[in-house]
Amino acid sequence: MISTVILLAAALIFVLQAVRVVPQQSALVVERLGRFHAVLKPGLNIIIPFVDRVAYRHSLKEIPLDVPSQICITRDNTQLKVDGILYFQVTDPQRASYGSSDYIMAITQLAQTTLRSAIGKMELDKTFEERDEINISVVAALDEAASSWGVKVLRYEIKDLVPPQEILHAMQSQITAEREKRALIAASEGRKQEQINIAAGQREASIQKSEGEMQAAINTAQGEAEALRLVADANAHALRAVASAIAQPSGIEAVNLKVAEQYVEAFAKLAKTGNTLILPANAGDVAGLVATALSVVKQTPK
Repeated sequence: MISTVILLAAALIFVLQAVRVVPQQSALVVERLGRFHAVLKPGLNIIIPFVDRVAYRHSLKEIPLDVPSQICITRDNTQLKVDGILYFQVTDPQRASYGSSDYIMAITQLAQTTLRSAIGKMELDKTFEERDEINISVVAALDEAASSWGVKVLRYEIKDLVPPQEILHAMQSQITAEREKRALIAASEGRKQEQINIAAGQREASIQKSEGEMQAAINTAQGEAEALRLVADANAHALRAVASAIAQPSGIEAVNLKVAEQYVEAFAKLAKTGNTLILPANAGDVAGLVATALSVVKQTPK
């Protein structure tokens, strides 16, 4: 009975040692008698107990690795405190197991040295502007070296670039001065544009005013010309009417009467409005004056 129990226990232990369930995105490296034998894939796997052993376990997922901060010196001898994060993935479990004693430490150290080398080739201002170029150069150097370790470096990102405090103050002063310069330039451009707009407005107003005055003068001249023409037409019409009336029977007698009336009326007004009178020698001879006026009318050709 006891031997049966021992046999069952030994069989159970043997089965448990022989069966290996590998999770998804994981890999188990099996050694047989101290030598690499196989890489167990996800799912149910069978090994030989006490002959095979699981020597290494690897995750095949993308792994973020925080690279410790370090002091880097730029091309213009400025110290920068830089840290970053590295993303990698195990692509060959066998090489990851036997290619390096500690591939994580190897990747970390290589990332730091590559970063120092990349920043040492740049000036301080360029390090802030060309982060992408730094990241690309670090990834290229790491990926080339890590391929022999069964690791694929996916990307590297710089988290912080921290210069010394005095450099930060100088950069802040430079930024402030640059902003003030841009503000002054913008203000001067605004004043310049304002003066241009004012001058253009005054010029346009002068042009409009001169055109208006010219048009007004033209209109006035045209109006005066039209008035003169109408007056001339009216006078011509009146003269024609007078001439026509004189040509009628008894026309001369009517003219005699009209001239006499106007003479008497004018002489009466002259006597009322003036203190000094200049009279013709024959002022009392109304008939003579009327005869003189009629002689002018009679001499007019019909």
